[in-house]
Amino acid sequence: MTDRVSFLGLGAMGWNMSARLAKAGFNVTVYNRNPTKAEAWIAEHGGTLAHTPAEAAEGAGLVLSCVGADDDVIEITVGPNGAFSTMPTGSIFIDHTTISPTTVQSLAVDAANAGIEFLDAPVSGGPKGAINGILTIMLGGPKAAIETARPALESYGAEIRRMGNVGAGQSTKVISQICVAGLLQSLCEGMYMAERSGLDIDEVVSILSKGAAGSWMMNNQSATIKAGTYDHGFAVDWMRKDLGICLSEARKLKVDLPVTALVDQFLGDVQDIGGGRWDISSLMARLRHFDSSKAIDL
Repeated sequence: MTDRVSFLGLGAMGWNMSARLAKAGFNVTVYNRNPTKAEAWIAEHGGTLAHTPAEAAEGAGLVLSCVGADDDVIEITVGPNGAFSTMPTGSIFIDHTTISPTTVQSLAVDAANAGIEFLDAPVSGGPKGAINGILTIMLGGPKAAIETARPALESYGAEIRRMGNVGAGQSTKVISQICVAGLLQSLCEGMYMAERSGLDIDEVVSILSKGAAGSWMMNNQSATIKAGTYDHGFAVDWMRKDLGICLSEARKLKVDLPVTALVDQFLGDVQDIGGGRWDISSLMARLRHFDSSKAIDL
């Protein structure tokens, strides 16, 4: 594998992941649906600008993507001017978007028919993790392809792990989002209870973080939850997309996810009050928006 890679999608995650690749010395070609953003990336990080996924993928040993949803991944891979049409035989396509395992498995078949490898590789850690190069990457696919791609993945990932065959990465991300939803809702409820009780929230968080209630979210998000600032992090709209995948997979497996379903509804309430682009910690905004009796009337 050469040091020439392509990255498709320059959103909050893709911008920073591809920037880490460039910083690590890879010759990066970028594509973004909005070319103005791609031009800005090139001005800041160098590299090459492509106007279609097919153009970006031509001659690249490794093509990576991080876009919005299932339809977006399908478009950049097998749609008109999709990357699969120009990728060299034996090259590797890695998708970091959170999409359904069913879509992943279908694309893996398309990739095999085109003579290329496909890996699903959803990530955890958010934009901050991408900036600092400490993302957790959950991979599904052949071991050899993962090892070939590892040097590139290490530019923005701190924990890189094969979870199984194609689709296993997305199945693991489903479980991650189920856990995130419940943990974040309980943190917001606890902090709201402390607020309504007249306690010093900083002191409450400080003492609880040392015990069984402590969590990554408590350590990293309690300050902004308390302040009510949500112009950062992972958007409510995207989390609802992810939880939709979680609930769909649960129905297929005949698994009951009552807490996940409830938090999905709560995030819908946040969207209704204008918070679709707020960070998911804005679940606190929902509690503050409705009076306390409504907030706890389940």
